[in-house]
Amino acid sequence: MDLNFTPEELAFRDEARHFFRTAIPEALRAKVREGRSLTKEEIVASQRILNARGWATPNWPRAWGGQDWSPVQVYLYQDEMQRAFVPPTISFNTTMVGPVIAEFGSDAQKTRFLPRAANADDFWCQGFSEPGSGSDLASLRTRAERRGDTYVVNGQKIWTTLAQYADWIFCLVRTNPTAKKQEGISFLLIDMKTPGITVRPIVTIDGGREVNEVFFDEVVVPAENLVGQENKGWDYAKFLLGNERTGIARVGMSKARIARIRALAAQEIVGDRPLIEDRRFREKLAAVEIELKALEMTQLRVVAEERNRVRGKPNPASSILKLKGSWIQQQITELLLEVAGPYAIPAQGNEDGSNEPAIGPDFAAMAAPGYFNFRKVSIYGGSNEIQRNIIAKAILGL
Repeated sequence: MDLNFTPEELAFRDEARHFFRTAIPEALRAKVREGRSLTKEEIVASQRILNARGWATPNWPRAWGGQDWSPVQVYLYQDEMQRAFVPPTISFNTTMVGPVIAEFGSDAQKTRFLPRAANADDFWCQGFSEPGSGSDLASLRTRAERRGDTYVVNGQKIWTTLAQYADWIFCLVRTNPTAKKQEGISFLLIDMKTPGITVRPIVTIDGGREVNEVFFDEVVVPAENLVGQENKGWDYAKFLLGNERTGIARVGMSKARIARIRALAAQEIVGDRPLIEDRRFREKLAAVEIELKALEMTQLRVVAEERNRVRGKPNPASSILKLKGSWIQQQITELLLEVAGPYAIPAQGNEDGSNEPAIGPDFAAMAAPGYFNFRKVSIYGGSNEIQRNIIAKAILGL
């Protein structure tokens, strides 16, 4: 495998690097670099800057706002975007429901939903997991009963990220309860303003509200909102999850955060010397860097294979990227926690509900919340245990 980029690819990389560092406001990039939560308005504003250039949805068909980029260009775009700490696009819009509608949706659905998803005029969320149906997603029980020109939906979804912001939700629903688990599922688009939908927050261990429960009580959905064929939703979900798992690797983001940790460790004094001079810390840092370099090489091999992959068929190698990428991201949060040291202890709340100002360097305030929050990456997009099963069957043939 030739790892040397062509002059044209290097020129594209430089163009992307310049754009991300100049077009996206520094204040937004600083919040991402520090691990702070963005508001809905900030997420939307950043995506609209990208969309104005045609860079919010490069993986979509060109007819719907995509770019005719090579797999290498897509890789460079993602790498530079992450290394510049650009707020990611709304993944539910750009890498999940958008590609599914573009690949399997009707012309009317493409016209109605794709431009609005690209420009963040609609904010989407994902309705897959349910209580008791997470890793075993095919066991989901939310029902959609066909009644004339509508479906009536009843059930519950859980761990629904950013549902409090969402205008629409794409759901896996059971439309044939007598069929085999995977064969009775459909992919449905539901307006979150429809009567009968209730969103309840789940407060996470880091104190934030990122995920929610969503309840459906006799929710009436037009049948025209069915994507593709009835009872074929499992195929569309596999297509979607393949895209999601590849993005979860986040090699560029990990490279940028490793560089930041190295710089912070050179500043933090432990005893009478900088932490970076501690042999034990350097060994841990080097071990993660080696794993990250191996992941980067694996991702480049996947990029090289993209030219020959059948369109619409998920690449099982995405499970390798997801598995190792999520582990590396968690290790990086542990390293940052070690750099912060005792300053990472969360501030104690006052009786009036306010918090004491953080003690120590500014970066330390987000070290513990970031550590707790990143425990989730080995679960969402399909747990790491599920990824090992996929690798064993689809790659190793076991």
